[in-house]
Amino acid sequence: MLDRLREIVQEVNTARDLQTALDIIVSRVRDAMNTQVCSVYLLDSDINCHVLMASEGLRKESVGHVSLQLDEGLVGLVARNAEPVNLEDARAHPNYHYLSETGEEEFRSFLGVPIIHHRNVLGVLVVQHRDKRSFDNGEEAFLITLSAQLAGVIAAAEASGAIQGMSPSGQRRADTSFAGISGASGVAIGQAVVVFPHADLSLIPSRVAEDIDAELAAFADALNRVRTDIKALSDSVGQQLRPEERDLFDVYLRMLDDDALGREVNDLISAGQWSQGALAEVATDHVKAFEQMKDPYLRERAADIKDLCSRVLFYLQETERDKPKEYPDHTILVGEELAPSMLMEVPREKLVGMISVKGSGNSHVAILARTMGIPTVMGALDLPYRRLDGRQVIVDGYNGTVYTSPSDQLLARYQEVIKEEEQLVRGLEGLINLPCVTPDDHRVSLWVNTGLMTDVVRSLDHGAEGIGLFRTEVPFLLSERFPSEQEQAAIYRQQLEAFAPKLVTMRTLDVGGDKALPYFPIEEANPFLGWRGIRVTLDHPEIFIAQARAMIRASEGLNNLQIMLPMVSNLQEVTGATQIIKRALRELQEEGLDVRMPPIGVMIELPAAVYLTRALCQMVDFVSVGSNDLTQYLLAVDRNNPRVADLYSAFHPAVLNALQHVVTEAHAENKPVSICGEMAGDPGAALLLVAMGFDVLSMNASTLLKVKAVIRAVTLSTAKELLQDVMKLTDAQSIRSCVDLALYNAGVDRLLRSSRSN
Repeated sequence: MLDRLREIVQEVNTARDLQTALDIIVSRVRDAMNTQVCSVYLLDSDINCHVLMASEGLRKESVGHVSLQLDEGLVGLVARNAEPVNLEDARAHPNYHYLSETGEEEFRSFLGVPIIHHRNVLGVLVVQHRDKRSFDNGEEAFLITLSAQLAGVIAAAEASGAIQGMSPSGQRRADTSFAGISGASGVAIGQAVVVFPHADLSLIPSRVAEDIDAELAAFADALNRVRTDIKALSDSVGQQLRPEERDLFDVYLRMLDDDALGREVNDLISAGQWSQGALAEVATDHVKAFEQMKDPYLRERAADIKDLCSRVLFYLQETERDKPKEYPDHTILVGEELAPSMLMEVPREKLVGMISVKGSGNSHVAILARTMGIPTVMGALDLPYRRLDGRQVIVDGYNGTVYTSPSDQLLARYQEVIKEEEQLVRGLEGLINLPCVTPDDHRVSLWVNTGLMTDVVRSLDHGAEGIGLFRTEVPFLLSERFPSEQEQAAIYRQQLEAFAPKLVTMRTLDVGGDKALPYFPIEEANPFLGWRGIRVTLDHPEIFIAQARAMIRASEGLNNLQIMLPMVSNLQEVTGATQIIKRALRELQEEGLDVRMPPIGVMIELPAAVYLTRALCQMVDFVSVGSNDLTQYLLAVDRNNPRVADLYSAFHPAVLNALQHVVTEAHAENKPVSICGEMAGDPGAALLLVAMGFDVLSMNASTLLKVKAVIRAVTLSTAKELLQDVMKLTDAQSIRSCVDLALYNAGVDRLLRSSRSN
């Protein structure tokens, strides 16, 4: 049975569309279980019915036309309870519902199992038999296992149909939504542009060819270049190989012929598919076909096909790279896992929104999106993004939802939301030059987090009083190699000059975890608990000293630099880093530069550092809490994993207690304490942070005025009362609700929506 199961799943995986997959399922399952009937009913949410989508054994004319209400019949019972129903005589069951159109009156026994994907029942898989008999445990287990295996395939196929504006039963549909996680607040309406890494066949999107003749010519050229490569390789190593091994080169060449892979790709291009997409589709089909072959030798040929097609793809993309990329005016950037470099390739004035299939609201790219004020949805796992290219989509960054095939009514509603947001921003502009002071005269400093020069301009325009976090890794991420000391110094000087005399806090290189440099890869099983932050730079003093020299060199004559150390877990790391910074200072002074020792601070972002706060304060000039990582480590939640994203909350009581502990300990040593995580940019959370006693709140420029509006509307005494109340609560949801109510009572409830995303 296991072999049959594997064969069915592999065959279904090669199906080109949903209907083909369903037809394969019902045919193969009926044969495997030796029954007279196998059928699949799928839930069509547009009509709230289970529709008979495929069957072997029932009347063919009933497929696609017969439907059952949600709770109707035995199918409805299986779906409602989300558990199997196994009956010796179906007619004797009170839920039995006879469908004359199907011709099923002659069938007595019934076994139905739910098809479940991400806790949602997609439909029901049914087998029936003429005779009265109970299906045994092995048969039931087989069907349950098969339905679990097929659920993802069916969900993906349904989602692809939804992108095309079709329901499972073929009904026209609009306003199809895909759930994700809010990455950056706001709403965007625009055209999807799918981006993807190079030389990866599995990630190539479907795209309509703009010029079929040009695509055919590009493919022909790529084929010829690969043929040349294979012939050259054959000539160079052929004499060292056995005859049967040399024959493989001839096999590869024949695969590329016009009557093999080449012809299939050309046919798809001629039908309107672009060359890369056509190649990827043909390659995927053939690889899957070879992988399910029983002969081990033939199965191994799947890798050969993949390698061959990857070579062709390389040359196709090489041609593509030579062309300047054109982006539409309202670009929605879409990818499996968006990277900062992809973001930077799009002209800022054209980029209105982003969608990343992987990642969470606290991924590095999401943080950059908030910094730049770009509405973003992360973790849209069920979105068939490769079919989205060129389509109009809506990005709801408030709720973390993506809409495809939007109706005119939905477009109008979201256009109104965009107008309201613009009006809110204009209404807050009057606060730019006003101090951030509570009604009872408590002064709060609002700084910003930056990573790009464009952030600086926005920050100054919003009235920022300093930079609480300059992410020095951003220039490294956007470079193709480690930037030189001179290159770094030029970047840092821009930041320092723009803000002078206001303080600029520069974090030393913080890579690892979800921030990987393409030219300095860190491969680890558990990267968030591995080699990252200060651990990397201490192990590579040549990188650290070059950066420290660049920072101090850039501060000459300005003296508004602070240096902050990330990922500190012990006192020895601070000692080692301080020694390197002092050495950099001495070297520059010996070279004749008029520079001085900058204040040194540490980031409190590990539980260990929380409990070392007082000891750390005795060694440094200031401390700053990185609430993103601190929350992640306290709650043991990978912030990039959308499956557990709902467990990640800075309002968790443990997080709030840790923050209060840090403030108390730092102030006991008379050291200033700031917070530079995303929590600081949440208008509701800001009230709690002010009440705790944080001296500086550092946030993205896009949220600064919203935070200022809230602080100016709520007294310090009210904020402290709120803090006392929430510290008595035991769950994040209750705390969130309590804070929302406080904002409502303060008359700033218009900011509630934007506070949700941060």
